[in-house]
Amino acid sequence: MNILTEKFTTPYHAAPFDGIKNEDFLPAFRELIKKSEEEINGIVSNSEAPTFQNVIEALAYSGEQLDVASNIFFNLNSAETSDEIQKIAQEVSPLLTEYSSKISQNEPLFNKIKKVYDEKAQYNLNEEQEMLLNETYKGFVRSGALLNAEDKEKLQKINMDLSLKSLQFGQNVLASTNAYFKHITDKQDLAGIPEAVIDQYAEEAKERGLEGWVVTLQYPSYIPFMTYAENRELRKEIALANGKKSFDNGEFDNQELIKKLLQLKQEKAELLGYKNYADYVLEERMAKSPVKVFDFLNELLTKAKPYADQEINELRSLAKADGIEELQGYDHTFYAEKLRKQKYDFNDEELKPYFPLNQVQDAVFGLAGKLFGLSFEERNDIPKYHEDVKVYEVSELLATSTGGKTEYAFKALLYVDYFPRKGKRAGAWMTSYKNQYKKDGENSRPHISIVCNFSKPTKDTPSLLTFQEVTTLFHEFGHALHGMMADTQYPSLSGTSVKWDFVELPSQFLENFCYEPEFLKTFAKHYKTGEVLPDEKIEKIEQSKSFMEGYQTMRQLGFGLLDMNYHTKVGELEGESVKAFEDKYTKATSLYPVNPETAMSPSFSHIFQGGYSAGYYSYKWAEVLDADAFQYFKETGIFNPETAAKYKVLLSSGGTKDPMELYKSFRGSEPKVESLLKRAFG
Repeated sequence: MNILTEKFTTPYHAAPFDGIKNEDFLPAFRELIKKSEEEINGIVSNSEAPTFQNVIEALAYSGEQLDVASNIFFNLNSAETSDEIQKIAQEVSPLLTEYSSKISQNEPLFNKIKKVYDEKAQYNLNEEQEMLLNETYKGFVRSGALLNAEDKEKLQKINMDLSLKSLQFGQNVLASTNAYFKHITDKQDLAGIPEAVIDQYAEEAKERGLEGWVVTLQYPSYIPFMTYAENRELRKEIALANGKKSFDNGEFDNQELIKKLLQLKQEKAELLGYKNYADYVLEERMAKSPVKVFDFLNELLTKAKPYADQEINELRSLAKADGIEELQGYDHTFYAEKLRKQKYDFNDEELKPYFPLNQVQDAVFGLAGKLFGLSFEERNDIPKYHEDVKVYEVSELLATSTGGKTEYAFKALLYVDYFPRKGKRAGAWMTSYKNQYKKDGENSRPHISIVCNFSKPTKDTPSLLTFQEVTTLFHEFGHALHGMMADTQYPSLSGTSVKWDFVELPSQFLENFCYEPEFLKTFAKHYKTGEVLPDEKIEKIEQSKSFMEGYQTMRQLGFGLLDMNYHTKVGELEGESVKAFEDKYTKATSLYPVNPETAMSPSFSHIFQGGYSAGYYSYKWAEVLDADAFQYFKETGIFNPETAAKYKVLLSSGGTKDPMELYKSFRGSEPKVESLLKRAFG
């Protein structure tokens, strides 16, 4: 018996991590794919006339167990991978791609879908049902349902290649990140670095059986070094190593893989009748077209560039006082921290004692309680994939509590996984193990996960967060709320299943609370003394919100413009290197001399492994939405129950409505770019 193919007997049918063995995955996928194909065959062979219920709805609910198994496997491949899991992934990905292609190119199935779509006027569909029908039909067309047999086969091969090559891209980045470490034996080389961080480097060395200290390219190790290390040559060396990830012509190099991935995407787009991959992607986004995206990014570029230049000039003046004639990219974080200390009289290390992880988590849980009536209780009887992971049962306060007694209903499971490991990719993300949906009178609730890479506790101190890490936790929890609050009929329209340039609104929106004094005071307390973060520090945090905003904006615009150019001008890559292409299309946003030995594209996982191809602009796009949305909260009161109730509707609606209409229902008008500019530059 394979545990992955049976109904889970765990509480809330949670993923049975303690019973899953690696050898279970491949046979489980084969069996579940077969089972799912039988469900599809049942829809196709149904002799009754095609209807919304027996075709569209039946398809929407099919393959549930396969989806759960896929979520479990690929989340493990990101958060707790191994050589064995990566090898299995290379076998599993083609199976799933082939299965997906088989469905999307199943002609008899599409004929039934098309019949229901063509006759939809005769069905009395509600708004969500109509959205499901439209999305299902479009999804099939965009997956090649209207292609001839030969082109369908071509598309299937392209999808298979894309699946394997994007997987390889991510594996190369992880391997390249893990391959490097800097062993330091002279403590003088750590001058300027706070003792707590030095302790962390000592722990890393100890784990590797070395004397002294070890710095790695994992963010909790790399960022503090670049921020505080006075040794400029070492900063340069480590920054160079970071900039060479998968860009060293070695075993894990991604340069040729990038060209192949982009060429495959272009071929796919052309096969489906689009000029390029960006046209294909953006048809299904709020932005609609590459022209609109380029206009949006370039408008922000024009407005942000003078602020960015001014910021860099301030850093140059500081560096000049230290005898540095030409400021380099590897100097930026160090001098930005110096300037911040000078301007606002604090640094991240001073603030960290006020932000122990447990207090920050309690704060974000409490905020969810205040705004949406949620409560969180740790469960120790639900299996976990690693001892660092914690699982919470999330409940919602019922508005219809009777007899003065408080009543709660189960809302979701929330997994949190906060600390770096060798088998865990860098960064922070939210994901789900199980979607929310309603079927047969039951509201099946979601299982959501947040994964981060914060500094581990040491023997003397708890895990202490930088303020940036505080905002990271709020960001990912914003995504988690989107998943946990889901209340839709169909799994494919649930939670974060929204247009991609809308998906960052809930995450970026929640970050705003971190800068609100009345909220900060409730949880920013020194872990030893209990002292509340002093008012002057809170004021400095508020003031520092727009610190280096010009630089950060240029950086994000650089990523967005590079992404859009990759996916609209792939032909140019035939005659030039990835590095030359990158330099050309980031030139307008570059604020430092370009280093010929480094490139960020070979480790740009968002667009070559994640789902942000021709979509990286959506971070800035969503910033306009979140600035405008939070402005509304500020106008009505940040804990205003009526405003929170309206926002809750936006969160719970998932992808059941057009995102702009959903936003206007909440806000009363379309978002204004001025809200972002006001927040960023005053």
